[in-house]
Amino acid sequence: MKFWITSLALASTLSAAGISLSGSVISDNQKMITSRNMGFVTSVNVSEGSRVSKGQLLYTIDSKEIDSAKTQVELGIAQAELSLQMYQNQYANLQLNLERNKRLLTQDMVSKFEVENLELSKKNLQNMIAIGERQVNQAKARLQEVNNQYNYLRVTAPNNGVVVAKNIKVGEMAMPGMPAIVLSDLNALKIEVEVAENNLQLVPMGKKVKVTIPSVNYVGIGRVSAIIPSSNPMTHTFRIKVSFSAKQTVYPGMYATVDIE
Repeated sequence: MKFWITSLALASTLSAAGISLSGSVISDNQKMITSRNMGFVTSVNVSEGSRVSKGQLLYTIDSKEIDSAKTQVELGIAQAELSLQMYQNQYANLQLNLERNKRLLTQDMVSKFEVENLELSKKNLQNMIAIGERQVNQAKARLQEVNNQYNYLRVTAPNNGVVVAKNIKVGEMAMPGMPAIVLSDLNALKIEVEVAENNLQLVPMGKKVKVTIPSVNYVGIGRVSAIIPSSNPMTHTFRIKVSFSAKQTVYPGMYATVDIE
């Protein structure tokens, strides 16, 4: 009984005094900028620590591969249009010949068999023209796709932020899916701390907490915005994210403390 009363008293003291947690400032909107096309990097316009605006050019990629693909597609279009023009010319001549033979048939100057052969040839040419038109349209659509790829050779920032990592240099090969630049949004900063499993009940969603960032002399009120439901099996702690608003400049990685009553 004495032990139980002592434990209860300690718990009451802890709850009254609160707890202080150490953590770091993070960006809740950090993006890995990658290339959609493979090619050699021709220019890099930012460095680590650079502040960038939405739409600002980050780096460019060589267009030789796309230029080669475009040349092949344009050649295919020219060939398809030449074949189509040939079928259209043949159709025009056949149409004239068919009309003439129909008139001669009324005068019994040609056989019906000859007219029927011409009509069959006309249908065949109509089919060939339709196929040729589809081939031309498909080749032009392919050219449009190739031209659109030029847009991906100029990699721009998707939002305002700061460059926290740069993994490319001029002359290196940009590979699709490989992170080239890491961009952190300074307008989506939060503080991440770890809370012991036993203290998790002290930080419900939406709870107001005291936030301190010593390096910039910031003291303010934050709010618990996320509780990551995945306990660390070694330490039995949960990750907590606290949203806050600061007028002065705060960067990801800064040391911060969170005081919970």
